[in-house]
Amino acid sequence: MSDLKKIKEEFTQKLREKLNLSEINEIKSNLFGKNGLISSQFKKIGSIHENEKKKFASDLNIVKIELQDLINNKIKKIQNLEINEKLEKEKIDITLPERSFVRGKIHPVSQTIDKISSIFSEIGFSVEEGPDVENEYNNFTALNTPDNHPARDMHDTFYLDEKKERLLRTHTSPVQIRTMLKDKPPFKIIAPGRTYRSDSDQTHSPMFHQVEGLHIDKDVNMGHLKGCLNYFIKEFFEVKKIKIRFRPSHFPFTEPSAEVDIGYEIKDGKIVIGEGDKWLEILGCGMVHPNVLKNVKVDLAKFQGYAFGIGIDRLAMLKYGINDLRAFFDCDYRWLNHFGFDPLDVPTNYRGLSR
Repeated sequence: MSDLKKIKEEFTQKLREKLNLSEINEIKSNLFGKNGLISSQFKKIGSIHENEKKKFASDLNIVKIELQDLINNKIKKIQNLEINEKLEKEKIDITLPERSFVRGKIHPVSQTIDKISSIFSEIGFSVEEGPDVENEYNNFTALNTPDNHPARDMHDTFYLDEKKERLLRTHTSPVQIRTMLKDKPPFKIIAPGRTYRSDSDQTHSPMFHQVEGLHIDKDVNMGHLKGCLNYFIKEFFEVKKIKIRFRPSHFPFTEPSAEVDIGYEIKDGKIVIGEGDKWLEILGCGMVHPNVLKNVKVDLAKFQGYAFGIGIDRLAMLKYGINDLRAFFDCDYRWLNHFGFDPLDVPTNYRGLSR
């Protein structure tokens, strides 16, 4: 019996046995490896007589192909068995109920910020931002706040050092200082963001949200301020008519200053904004104080303007019927699921934020 026939019969018999992949790979190496039996037979071709060389090479290739086919079929069969076993163990039962899916909600504060920004962007305001950690100059001094003002006291403001040079901003007004210091007039901006004051109860929180508005240009006056706020309030509360009044007040950074009240009435236990014989304060405003403009090197002979500050959380409470400010920051999913907004189903009157 020739060597080729012996090799073929021996390994054909082995490949009929029950083998695993490791054992098959070992047989493959014994046959076709660098020093394997079939590889060694190919090395003999050069030493065989010319008359026998052609037949030997032909027979060798046939044996090689047959053994390779046997090995490949064996490997494929084992792999299919493993796949079938795995599918049997890990099969998906399509009769089972689907997994629960929870869709996130847009927080009422985020929704309110976007709506405010959208409304003001329609009348030419751009959105500016600034850091939560501010220096004393931008937060107080540049805004004409006296050294003895109560807002500078430790029990009102979160200071970050003993010298009271760094603090958590008490309003977003420092953004207007930063904006005017880095650019030249005219300015027409709003600055929404987080602010911090040492206060906590049903209508106050140590961290809350505010939007600051600023418009500096030639010939800007109190009439422009009234028109701007009148437009905003009607758009925000989605009413065609609004009763609005300006009460004289005092802020260090505006002169003259005013508190803005809007009319409302109670219907079915709910606040209805627009008409009525009751008044509700919603924001403070005024013409920018000349000292503030001097501090940012704006030419008083050419430019003047107005500013306003609005509590975003308070507006959200009024618009969406929320009666406790602290609930905004409790991280209660049930509350958010009730008052939040579906990001895939925003109201038709929602404009979207444009910055």
